[in-house]
Amino acid sequence: MKTPAKFAAAAASLAAAALLATSPASAQAQAGAKEKCYGVSLKGKNDCAAGPGTSCAGTSTVDYQGNAWKYVAKGACIKMGGTLEAHAGNARPAPKRS
Repeated sequence: MKTPAKFAAAAASLAAAALLATSPASAQAQAGAKEKCYGVSLKGKNDCAAGPGTSCAGTSTVDYQGNAWKYVAKGACIKMGGTLEAHAGNARPAPKRS
């Protein structure tokens, strides 16, 4: 390849990469979308903020602690019996059937 052709190929590659990096990746965003699901994590397996006396990830004190959350795929929380808001108690979640 001649030098001008190499520069043209490099410029085209950079332009394509820049376009991909700046374009919205809605399909990827939807595939990786997460939501906080309360009351589904096991003791010490929460992702963060499990209420008073806890600081962050891994600090829930009982299974299914109502104020401890875990990231799950968007739309999966209610199906697995969790809630989208913190709640009192630590009852085992009952999965919802569609």
